[in-house]
Amino acid sequence: MKKLFQSLAVILMKEFFQLCAGLRIDWKRVIFVGALMTTAGVILQMFLLTDPLDMWPLSLPIAHVSDESLSSIRNLNQTFSEERVKRLQLISTDVPIIPANSSLKLNISVPAMPDIDPVPKGRSRRRNKGGSVDNMPKVLPPPDPPRIHVPYRLQKFIWSLKPNEALVYAKKEIDHAPEVFDDPDLYAPVFQNMSVFKRSYELMESILKVYIYREGSKPIFHVPHLNGIYASEGWFMRFMESNKQFVTRDPEKAHLFYLPYSMRQLELKLYVPGSHQIKPLAIFLRDYVNMIARKYPFWNRTHGSDHFLVACHDWGPYTLTQHEELANNTIKALCNADTSEGVFVAGKDVSLPETTIKNPRVPLRNIGGLRVSQRPLLAFFAGYMHGRVRPRLLKYWRDKHEDMKIYGPLPSRISRKMSYIHHMKSSKFCICPMGYEVNSPRIIESIYYECVPVIIADNFPPPLSDVLDWSKFSVNVAEKDIPKLREILLAIPMRRYMAMQTNVKMVKRHFLWNRSPIRYDLFHMILHSIWLSRLNQIQIPES
Repeated sequence: MKKLFQSLAVILMKEFFQLCAGLRIDWKRVIFVGALMTTAGVILQMFLLTDPLDMWPLSLPIAHVSDESLSSIRNLNQTFSEERVKRLQLISTDVPIIPANSSLKLNISVPAMPDIDPVPKGRSRRRNKGGSVDNMPKVLPPPDPPRIHVPYRLQKFIWSLKPNEALVYAKKEIDHAPEVFDDPDLYAPVFQNMSVFKRSYELMESILKVYIYREGSKPIFHVPHLNGIYASEGWFMRFMESNKQFVTRDPEKAHLFYLPYSMRQLELKLYVPGSHQIKPLAIFLRDYVNMIARKYPFWNRTHGSDHFLVACHDWGPYTLTQHEELANNTIKALCNADTSEGVFVAGKDVSLPETTIKNPRVPLRNIGGLRVSQRPLLAFFAGYMHGRVRPRLLKYWRDKHEDMKIYGPLPSRISRKMSYIHHMKSSKFCICPMGYEVNSPRIIESIYYECVPVIIADNFPPPLSDVLDWSKFSVNVAEKDIPKLREILLAIPMRRYMAMQTNVKMVKRHFLWNRSPIRYDLFHMILHSIWLSRLNQIQIPES
C-alpha cells in the first residue's frame, strides 16, 4: 500500500510540473507585488498599531491605564500547578513542637558513629580528579528561570514615569499583589508571603535603575574582594558594576544610588595594624560622601535616603558614624546587623548574608548534603573561642554526648578522620553561635551543606528576613537558653525536622553566588531587599 501511494504521488507531481510548464508566469511582477505587500505590512505595524503584532491583543490604550486594567495584565502572569500543590501538601511545617517537659519526647539522634574511611597517612588531602575531598559530585548552578514577559504597552507606560512616580506605582501594585498559589520557580513554604515577593521581584526587574558613582580611587572603590568570610560585599560589587539590566548611566533616571566601596579594601589600605583605631576609616568615608554631595544634587535632594552601601566587614557599622546622614538615612546592607547598637535599623536596612568563598573560580565547591538517614549526629560546632556566646556553649556541651560534637578549633586528630565539611553534612543541626559580632558564616555554610542551622545570637535579624521565613528552615535559640540546647533540639518532632531540612534544600538556591547571576540567586535577593527598603520609604498620596 505504501509503495502504491508513493507511485501515485510521483505521477501527480509529474502532471503538475507539465501543467505549470505550459503556463507563462511573469516572475518579476510576482516578486515585486510580494515585496510591496511585505513593506505595506511593516508600515502598518509601525504606524497604525501601538504594539508589536504578537502583543497587540494584550494591549490597552495608554490614556486609559488604570489600576483595574493593570491588574488584568498582571493576572496573565499567574501560574498554577495542581500536581505541585499536592506535592507541597505532603510536607507540613504546621506541627506543634512538643514541650520540653512532655513525656512524648522523640529522640532523633543516633549515638553510634558511622564507619568513616580515614585519609591514609602520608597522603595529602588534595582534591581528587573525581571531585572534592568528600567525593561529592560537582555542583552545577540551577538553570536561570525565564523572566516574566511584560506586555510592551505596560513597559512603555512604566518607562514614561518619573522615578518617584514609578516607585509609587510599584508600591500600589505590591499592595494589591494577586494571590499566587504555586510557582514553578519558587517554593512557597520558605517565604513570608510568596505572592508579595513574586510581584515585587517582577516589578524590580521591569522598573529598577541604579546609578553607580564613578568617583573614588582604586582599590578602595570599584575593586571587589572576592574571597574569605567578607566576600559577599565583593561579589555584589562585581555583579552590580557589570550589570546591564539594572544599571543606568543617567542619574536622573535612577531610583537608587550605589556607593561602590569595599569595607575590606578600606581596612587593608588605611588601617594601621595594632593601632585599634578605625576613626581614620570613618573620616575617609565622611569626606567621600561630602565630596559626592558637593558635586551632585542627588544626595542633598533626599539627604541620602535613596543611596545604599554594601559592607560585610565587622567594622562596617562603626565606619559610618562620622557622617550623620550616612549613618542614619542611607540603606545599609550589613553583615554585622546588630539591632542593639543603634546603627542597623531592622525594616530599613538589609541583613547581609556572610558567605565564605575560598576559591572565587569555584564558588559552589562542595555544596550539597547527605540524606537524613546519613546524618547520625544531632549537632555540631567547631570554631575559635571569641565573643560571649561560644565559651558558654563549650562549657555546657563539650564532650557531654556522643551525638553532639561541640569543639573549639577542630582538633587535627579529628579532622584527619572527618573533615569540618563532612561533620556538617553528617549532622542534623549545625550550631551557629555569634562570635565577636552577631553574624556568622556558619549560618550560610549550614544551608550550603543542607544542615538545619541553629542560630544563637540575640538582637540579630537573619539575612533576607524581610522576605524569607526563617522559622521554617532554622532554629533560633536565645543566649540564655544555651543550657537547654539539647532539650530544645530533641523536642522537635521528626516530621517537623524533615520539613525543615527539605526547606533548607529549597532555600539554598537563594544564597548561592553563581559565576554569572541568575534570577532569584543571592545577588538578586540582596538587590531585591534594597529595592524593597526603598519602596518602604514611599508614601502613597491620597487620591
